[in-house]
Amino acid sequence: MLHAPELLLPAGSLAKMHAAFDFGADAVYAGQPRYSLRVRNNDFSTLQALQEGIDGAHARGKQFFVASNIFAHNAKLKTYLRDMAPVIAMKPDALIMADPGLIMMVRDEWPDVPIHLSVQANAVNWADVKFWHRMGLTRVILSRELSLDEIEEIRQRCPEMELEVFVHGALCIAYSGRCLLSGYFNHRDPNQGTCTNSCRWDYKVQPAAEDASGDLGPTKVIPLHFQQALEEANQPWSTLHQQPRHPLADQPYLIEEAERPGQLMPIIEDEHGTYIMNSKDLRAVEHIERLVKIGVTSLKVEGRTKSLYYAARTAQVYRQAIDDAVAGRPFDIGLLGQLQGLANRGYTDGFYQRHHTQAHQNYMRGASEAERSQYVGDVLGVEDGWARVEVKNRFAVGDRIEVIHPGGNRDVTLTRMRADDGADITVAPGSGHIVRIELDPSLDRALLARYL
Repeated sequence: MLHAPELLLPAGSLAKMHAAFDFGADAVYAGQPRYSLRVRNNDFSTLQALQEGIDGAHARGKQFFVASNIFAHNAKLKTYLRDMAPVIAMKPDALIMADPGLIMMVRDEWPDVPIHLSVQANAVNWADVKFWHRMGLTRVILSRELSLDEIEEIRQRCPEMELEVFVHGALCIAYSGRCLLSGYFNHRDPNQGTCTNSCRWDYKVQPAAEDASGDLGPTKVIPLHFQQALEEANQPWSTLHQQPRHPLADQPYLIEEAERPGQLMPIIEDEHGTYIMNSKDLRAVEHIERLVKIGVTSLKVEGRTKSLYYAARTAQVYRQAIDDAVAGRPFDIGLLGQLQGLANRGYTDGFYQRHHTQAHQNYMRGASEAERSQYVGDVLGVEDGWARVEVKNRFAVGDRIEVIHPGGNRDVTLTRMRADDGADITVAPGSGHIVRIELDPSLDRALLARYL
C-alpha cells in the first residue's frame, strides 16, 4: 500500500489554521515576525499568537512549522539569535529557512531543531539535496521549476531526505520567488517579506524608440491584431521556434501601470519572452497520484494571506485526492471544478509537465477568476433549525448553495431567509450583514458557497 504524504496548509491566522485541520490538513506553516517572507497580513506577528498556534496544533496532534526564510542583511544578523530564542522555546516542529548563514547560526545554537530548506533556496537537483542532508537539514522543499520526472530522480537518489513540493497557490514570475520588482518600484524588498506583488498590477504596453541621448520615449501606436496574436500564441513551441522572429519582437516598449499614469517604464522582449508577467496560479491536484507514487513526503498549499474559505476548500480537495491515490481509486475530475470556485487567476500545473503552450501563462488578464461558485458566508451556529450566517458576498432566496463541512458537503436550495432580528427577507446584501437560513443542525460551523 502506498504511503500517504503529509498535507501542509498555510496558517495566516488561528481561524484559518483550525479550518485547515478541520478539513484534512496534517500540518500548517506560519511566518515568524520580522524574519519571514510574509510580514504583512500576518496574524502570527506576535510571539503570543505564535505560541497559541503551536500549542493549538499540538493539542490536535498536528504539526506547526515556522517560516524564518528571509535572506538577511547584516542588520538582522545582530538580532536574529536573540529573537529566535523564544520561538525555539515554543517547540515548533521545524523551521523553514533559506539563508545559509542563518541556517549555520541555528545549527550551531540549537543543533537538535529540525530545519526544512525553503523553496527560496532553489534546490533543483539531487546534489543540492545531498548537500543539505550533510548540513543536517531534515527536509528540502524543492523548487517549483522541477518536472515530475526530475522530482522522481531526486527521490530515487536521495531516499534519506524528506522532500516537499508545492501543489497549489500563486506562482511567482521570478525563480521560485527571488523577485526584485517590488523593491524596484516601491522600495519594499520581496526577499525581506514585504512584496507588493508588482507582477499582478495592471500594465499597459506602449511602443517606444530611442532618442538622440539614448533614452526611450513613446512613439506611434502599433496596431495589435488580437485574434492573430492568440492563434500564434497557441501554436506548438517547436513550430514557433522554426519561424523567423516577428519584426516587432526586437523593438523596445514602454509599460504604464494603471495606478501610475504617465510614468512610462522601459521593457524589452527578446527570444525568451518578456519578463513582467502575471502568472496563472498553480493547481496540481491532477498530479497527486504520481507524486504519491514517487514518494514525496509533503504536499504544500501556498496562501497565508488567502481566506478561511480558501484554506478549507483546498484542504478538503487535496485531502480527497491524496486519500483516493493511496487507496488506488481513480482521480475524481470533479475536484477540478471545486477548486475553480476559489479566487484564482486561471490555473496551470506549472512545470510538472513540460511543453505546454503559451496559453498556460496568463497574458490576457490579472483579475481573479471564480467561474463555478462564490464564497458567500460562514455558519456561526445552528439553533432550532436556523443557522446564523456571517455574510461574505451577496446571496438570495432561490439560490443553490453548497454547504461545505468537514463531515461532507451538501447542496441545498434556499427557500427562506431571515434577518438577524427574525424578520423575513429575500436577499443577504453582502459583507457585514448577519442573516439566518434553514439548515440541518449537524452542519454547524460550515462554509457556504453560491453556485454561479
